[in-house]
Amino acid sequence: MFRCGIAYPRCRWIVPLLLLFAIIFDIIAIAATSGWVEDEDAKTHYASMWEQCRGRNDIWDCKTLMEFPWAMAVAALMIIGLLILIVAFIISCVALCCTLNITLLPVIGGMLVLVVILQVIALIVYPCKFNEMIFEGHYYYTWAYGFGWGATILCIGCAVLFCCLPRYEDELTGLKKVKYLYTST
Repeated sequence: MFRCGIAYPRCRWIVPLLLLFAIIFDIIAIAATSGWVEDEDAKTHYASMWEQCRGRNDIWDCKTLMEFPWAMAVAALMIIGLLILIVAFIISCVALCCTLNITLLPVIGGMLVLVVILQVIALIVYPCKFNEMIFEGHYYYTWAYGFGWGATILCIGCAVLFCCLPRYEDELTGLKKVKYLYTST
């Protein structure tokens, strides 16, 4: 016999784990020394959130992007978002893993919405302003920039989950019987 249902008590461990992955993705995006932007062949120009490098034949001239106000704003928004995300992760571990504290879940959801807003602004401002600096060629936003978006998407999903989980308190505590979505006989 096959049964398909939702085991809500597992959400108590899965949602903080998703937040941990979002933190790891954010750290990768922020700490990357390249991988935000590359030219078509990645041979003459690349950039991270912190600096851009131009060159040929393995001789690179790197300049900081932190002299531009927009780059400082992008860095600040990403770092503030990461710090709020870390705090939300710690609170989620306390609220879901140690004891079940339903009242903290909407607070965590609100914090994650704030993280999403900050990071979406940063991830939109960066390509808009960086493209103004480019005069020739085709450029691609690559892996580290993608990790920034990956962290933001995980935060969107977790924010929805944290805002919806208080409705399922009995299911989370295991007091309610599992309701199967599908049962084959």
